[in-house]
Amino acid sequence: MNTKIRGILIGRMQPVHNGHIQVIKKTLEEVDEIIIGIGSAQLSHELKNPFTAGERVMMVTQALAENNIAPNRFYVIPMEDINFNAIWTAHVKMMTPPFSKVYSGNPLVKQLFSEDGYEIRTPHLYDRLHLSGTEIRKRMLNDEDWEELVPKSTVRIIEEINGVERLKNLCKKEISDL
Repeated sequence: MNTKIRGILIGRMQPVHNGHIQVIKKTLEEVDEIIIGIGSAQLSHELKNPFTAGERVMMVTQALAENNIAPNRFYVIPMEDINFNAIWTAHVKMMTPPFSKVYSGNPLVKQLFSEDGYEIRTPHLYDRLHLSGTEIRKRMLNDEDWEELVPKSTVRIIEEINGVERLKNLCKKEISDL
C-alpha cells in the first residue's frame, strides 16, 4: 500500500503573508500533502485577530492557487482553541486527516506533539522581521506599505472585506460621556 506522507502546519494567519507561502512551499518538498490548520479559528474582530476563520481560509486557498500549488496537495481546516493542553493534540487529530509530521516553531506545539510521538520539524522562517502578521497589521494601521508583504490574492480579499478599515475601527477607543 502506497501511503502518502502528510504534514501539518498550524498558524493564525492574521493575515496570510508571503512567509506563510514560503514555509508551505518548502514543506511540500518534504511531504505529499500538507494540512494547514487555521489556528484560533473562533477569534475575529480583534486587533491581534481581525479576520474570521472563513476569511483566512479564503486567503490561504487563493494564495496557494496564485502560487500554482495543486488543490489536491493541501487541506485548509479551521481549528478552534480549546485551552486544555493535555488533550489539544487529540483535538487536532480529531479535526484533521491523519498526519505523521508536525511543522511548527511554537515551543508548546512542538512539546505537545513530541510527547504524542510525532516527528517534529521546525520550518525556516523567511524575513521574520517583516513577514509577520504583527508587522503587517501595524503597517495597515499606520497607512504604510503592507501589500508588498502578502500575496496579491490576500490584498484583494482584505480590500473586499474592508479589512484595513476594520482594523482601524478596532483600534479606536469608545468615548465616554462622563
